[in-house]
Amino acid sequence: MTTYEDASTRTARPHTRTSPMSNSTRAEPIEILLVEDDENDADMTMGALRDGRVRNRISHVEDGVEAMAFLRREGKYANAPRPDLILLDLNMPRKNGREVLEEVKRDPDLRCIPVVMMTREDDDKEVLGAYQRHVNCYVVKPLDLDQFIAVVKSIESFWFAIVKLPAA
Repeated sequence: MTTYEDASTRTARPHTRTSPMSNSTRAEPIEILLVEDDENDADMTMGALRDGRVRNRISHVEDGVEAMAFLRREGKYANAPRPDLILLDLNMPRKNGREVLEEVKRDPDLRCIPVVMMTREDDDKEVLGAYQRHVNCYVVKPLDLDQFIAVVKSIESFWFAIVKLPAA
């Protein structure tokens, strides 16, 4: 797991969220879990989020088995933070994004965490399947680097500047 944080110190996590438009000024960074097996896509995503307007902390795992251990705080993830958002790749080894999505949305303790499926898979059957599994958003990763960064920044802007998220 790789963790990046743009804040030098952490304080106790607030029990309630600030208003949606003020998330960018809250003291505690937004917690993001990136589940991505492609090193280049993971690096580009983390770079775009680090350069964004919203203070965030990104935890990165490389497959669905690690993702579920992280979310359930098992083993080496016993002290993992609860994410405010999950960015989930579709095609991964050991446990794919479809399986992770199903487990997250079946679990009463996890189902309120928004899940954004980020994949290169632009197949209507995959899109429909993801929404049938209750994904919150399905995003096709652009091949162009500048477009990829723009997409990641728009995800950040939407989920952390516009949407009101439940308290973690």
